[in-house]
Amino acid sequence: MSAHRLIDALATSDAVLDAFSDTAVLQAMLDFEVALARVEARAGLIPVSAADAFDAVTIAREARRSATVSIPFVAALTARVRAESPESAGYVHWGATSQDVADTALVLLLARVRPVLAAEHARLSASLRRLSDTHASTIMLGRTLMQPATPITFGLKAAVWYSTAAHGWTRLAQALDDAATVQFGGAAGTLAVLGDAGPAIGRALAHELGLHSSLPWHTDRGGLAAVVSACGIYTGALGKIARDITLLSQSEVGEVAAAGGGSSTMPHKQNPAGCAIALAAATRLPGIVAGFLAGLPQEHERAAGGWQAEWSSVSAAIETTGAALAAMAATTEALQVFPDRMRANLDATGGAIFAERAIFLLRPLVGRDAALAIVDGALEESRASGVTFGAALRAHPDAGRVLPAAQLDRIDRPEDYLGSAETFRRELVDSPQDA
Repeated sequence: MSAHRLIDALATSDAVLDAFSDTAVLQAMLDFEVALARVEARAGLIPVSAADAFDAVTIAREARRSATVSIPFVAALTARVRAESPESAGYVHWGATSQDVADTALVLLLARVRPVLAAEHARLSASLRRLSDTHASTIMLGRTLMQPATPITFGLKAAVWYSTAAHGWTRLAQALDDAATVQFGGAAGTLAVLGDAGPAIGRALAHELGLHSSLPWHTDRGGLAAVVSACGIYTGALGKIARDITLLSQSEVGEVAAAGGGSSTMPHKQNPAGCAIALAAATRLPGIVAGFLAGLPQEHERAAGGWQAEWSSVSAAIETTGAALAAMAATTEALQVFPDRMRANLDATGGAIFAERAIFLLRPLVGRDAALAIVDGALEESRASGVTFGAALRAHPDAGRVLPAAQLDRIDRPEDYLGSAETFRRELVDSPQDA
């Protein structure tokens, strides 16, 4: 990682950072120019020229003067071609405009980073599926509004994580695939320089680069907006997993332990570092999404400022997503789960979480108001005397009068009040997922 990116160390991963390096960007731009020259030469429009050497630092400096990296890039490329073949230099960038180079280079970078993200998502999915299957019968508290609710299984919780991440990845993968579209429209989106040959050259250029062919989309930025927005949704899903793990790993809860780093001043701590990275990403990305969407109303045939802002926004969105994804894949792979602590926390409620069950058993027999009165009485007795809710309910004369003893004996067994937890778990993890 270069020194000037140290400030972004928690907002990217090495693999994704490499995909957006200066070398990768310039190579994608060169790929566009070389592919364009090839297809135009095959069509008999220009002689073939090639170039492969230029100074990234100089091009970046000149980009600040011209408001696009494409102009200094084309100038450097033309100079290189001129040194090798003076008669070919005049055909560099033939028929294209600076935005064609910039946009196509960007979608090439997105196409090349997709397998990196897909591999990390596969790691995450495998670890979440393993957690869900391993803990299909591990009972724990459900929690709603941060308070104890009815019991669930940790397998179901992990299955929800799995499904949420899978849906987010499906959206992002589709958006990346849809965005892999060549940009080739020339000065005002008509390819006037190429005459009637323009559409055929555009299709051939797309084929040469392994992209979808398309009409020019100079001011239609919806495809890239979908990528950035999908990054926001996916990273939000990763942040949900990170939030749950962080809460479950608090020492006073202690139901899981996430590998992490220590504190600079408190040796006893094991901070959930991967979760912190994912949550930081989920905090950062909505602003990137909003900024990108704000630039969608672009002027006329080519905008001033809108598309020029997109390179940094798109790369930031992808890098931030990659950081969260890598962090959560590593976190879930190494996650420790403590079933005994989950059961102890459930038992610590004194069975109060089964009040709902009691109401729904009593209500058909004695009516709503009477059922509530019986259950409220049992809850009050449990709090006052310290006995469990189940014991208090069994001692309540009205409950014993209408509910069978066998039913009362099992009123506070969590195994008997899981509903469709396992059915839902299996459906969540067995649903077909896109790669």
